[in-house]
Amino acid sequence: MKLTLIKPNIGRREHSLYVDEGRMEPLQLGILAALTPSDVEVVMYDDRMEQIPYEEPTDLVAITVETFTARRAYEISARFRERGVKTVMGGMHAMLIPEEVAGHCDCVIVGDAEPVWETMIADFRAGRLKKRYDAVQPVCPQQNVLTRRDIFEGKGYLPITLLQFSRGCSHQCSFCASSVYFGAHHYCRPVEEVVAEIRSQKRKLLFFVDDNIVCNREKAKELFRALIPLRVRWVSQGSMDMLADDELMALMVKSGCLGLVIGFESISPNCISEMNKYTNKKGSGQRYEWEIRRLREWGLQTWAAFTVGHDGDTIESIRATCDFAIRNKFTFAAFNILMPYPNTPLYEKMEREGRLLYGGKWWLHEEYRFNYASIVPKNMTPEQLTDVSFACRKRFNSLSSIFYRALEPRTNLRTPYRFMTYLVYNPLFRKEVFKKQGMRFGLKTEDS
Repeated sequence: MKLTLIKPNIGRREHSLYVDEGRMEPLQLGILAALTPSDVEVVMYDDRMEQIPYEEPTDLVAITVETFTARRAYEISARFRERGVKTVMGGMHAMLIPEEVAGHCDCVIVGDAEPVWETMIADFRAGRLKKRYDAVQPVCPQQNVLTRRDIFEGKGYLPITLLQFSRGCSHQCSFCASSVYFGAHHYCRPVEEVVAEIRSQKRKLLFFVDDNIVCNREKAKELFRALIPLRVRWVSQGSMDMLADDELMALMVKSGCLGLVIGFESISPNCISEMNKYTNKKGSGQRYEWEIRRLREWGLQTWAAFTVGHDGDTIESIRATCDFAIRNKFTFAAFNILMPYPNTPLYEKMEREGRLLYGGKWWLHEEYRFNYASIVPKNMTPEQLTDVSFACRKRFNSLSSIFYRALEPRTNLRTPYRFMTYLVYNPLFRKEVFKKQGMRFGLKTEDS
């Protein structure tokens, strides 16, 4: 038996496939490869940088589906099914809206695949593949499974190893798809298994793709203590409330943490309350002065993530958010338009109020473009929200801003390594900002 794993692209620019120059390893496909019985041949193709060989013989195709890649994933599945090859789909989007996904494949896996993957493979071999497999969320994710990284070789990924310590987050932000996926729960792997996975590969630069690596502080401390003797450098995602725990922060820094993606989301207390981001309520009222000072004292390079388009936002407040990000010399920042992911509280609110655009399914609509507003905001038009969000991205990633933000002695200039990281990745992300803006989803048009 031969299994083909596929990571879909977002879509296209004009009439050409978008090539993601900042692409990272598709960790979920490496885990699926490791879960697959050893007598099954496994190949992987990444639509973000290579052509998919539809004519290559294979028995089964598995496609991971995110909301932003759903349209393209459905196109890929259709091509294989036209040839009589069965397709399996799973991932975040498959959990959020399984009925839609099921209409584009022979089998949909709802939830994390570990509990059902081997059963699905066995059923396929026996000719009794089910239309749907519902996976019970494993309390211990990726148990006794080391990611297969040989399938990543030669794909030109950034030189950073992706892995997970935990999945999910116990917070319930109204816009968060992950909170819905994991039911606002947080699940941790045994620390010894994480250490074994780190030792099984060669790199010393790691990216823990956890939604919130510090959600369980005691478990996080256990992990950080175990990382110290490994002498690695790492980044991940964390929440603002971690700064209240000095022991946690000291262990984090000692274990090799370079910095974190942190959801600042907004500098408006009203917006923070609206989105139920309770970990940020104190900081937003003070414009995060204490939190930013502490991040600098710990020497952490921060990727500040903001969402714009909340009911309390105005064009002026969004511009002020960009001013705030530049003034505080964040290493990176994202100004993401508020997106209504299916079956999230935000989506349900927008649907009730009749504020969804593109028929509610922006991810499938031919007219929707990447980083465009898909809701009707309260204090501006959708077009104004799209324009001001992109203006923030352009301004934050301008050459003058990159130079100005580099001159932060406690973070970006703290060591030569951190400064080189800043110099390498800021131009790369600047380039991606312009390449992605306005992209179409999928490759086909309605007429093709």
